[in-house]
Amino acid sequence: MPHKRKDLNIIGANLWYLVGLITSDGCLSKDGRHIDITAKEYEFLEKIKQVTGISNKIGIKYGVRQQWACHIQIGNKNFYNLLLMIGLRPNKSLTIRSLNVSHKYFADFFRGLIDGDGCIRRWIHPSNNMEQWSLRISSGSGVFIKWLNCIAEHLLHIKGKVHMETHKKWILKYGKMAAREIAKQCYYSDCLGLDRKIKLARECLNSYKGWKKSKTVFYAVT
Repeated sequence: MPHKRKDLNIIGANLWYLVGLITSDGCLSKDGRHIDITAKEYEFLEKIKQVTGISNKIGIKYGVRQQWACHIQIGNKNFYNLLLMIGLRPNKSLTIRSLNVSHKYFADFFRGLIDGDGCIRRWIHPSNNMEQWSLRISSGSGVFIKWLNCIAEHLLHIKGKVHMETHKKWILKYGKMAAREIAKQCYYSDCLGLDRKIKLARECLNSYKGWKKSKTVFYAVT
């Protein structure tokens, strides 16, 4: 499978990050050419423009509750066809299954998923007053979430738990030790990503005082 699309100036880690972002928070048009990416942060979409080399304008769109968000469209048939080869389809939310993802760049793909439909959370435990962390990824497809759990366990050496919140929402959840290991492997220095989640991931990575080994990570965290 090709890792480079010269017409969009995407290569390697950035390509697979973008695939993860589109998998979680993007939309493939039925016209066979256009891909839409939505985000709250205008500056983040400017980053995407720089990475892809596109000059498209960033627009504003409104949801069913009149909540606004920024979005950008990538119009490129070759890139669209690559996404089809990987396993993405229009109206993918509830039907997405396993994907043909590069093992070499899986950490970048995983970061894209987190930046799109993921949540990195910190709180203080009420009984022991210790700092706690968790990381969650949501999807409308239980098949996809179960596949993601298995492949992340194999490639990132972490264990998560799958929960069905509703029949249209599945959650893959990681505790604090696994979340820290994800931060270590996925949010490395100078990686492409959403600034606020990069900041949270690095705070998680540095918040290990008093933490011990866990069955959710398959090797010692340093």
